[in-house]
Amino acid sequence: MNIEIVCVGKLKEKYLKQGIAEYQKRLDAYCKIKIIEVADEAAQENLSESEAQMVLEKEAGRILSKITPDRKVIVMAIEGNLVTSEQLAKKIDDYGTYGNSKLTFIIGGSLGLSDEIKKQADWSISFGRITLPHQLMRLILVEQIYRAFRINHGHAYHK
Repeated sequence: MNIEIVCVGKLKEKYLKQGIAEYQKRLDAYCKIKIIEVADEAAQENLSESEAQMVLEKEAGRILSKITPDRKVIVMAIEGNLVTSEQLAKKIDDYGTYGNSKLTFIIGGSLGLSDEIKKQADWSISFGRITLPHQLMRLILVEQIYRAFRINHGHAYHK
């Protein structure tokens, strides 16, 4: 399986980089995983609705430039389908079983994702209704992908 995670913004925190690197190393036994960063758009604290939309659209253009048509796209969105680790594992397994072994997960920036990106997604998921920093979401997502492979291979890690 070939997995890409397209993220808005550059990761700066050393502890997050180390955690992600550890799970990427563990995932080498199961899949190819690549993290692609796209530039975030500078945004002030109190943006108007139209200014926020403009930021989301610019970031959407950068995200879309990294996605090829042969990939299944899964967006991380707070309003997405709430999933368990087992449901994520099953979906990843189903994609691979039915010939869709190229997956792209998308994590938006501080304002989330544009409606355009969400509409183009094959699946929209949420790991909860709480707001998480998008940088931390990278670590959580990589860990959950690793957990999914462990579940699918019958290993005890996920318990």
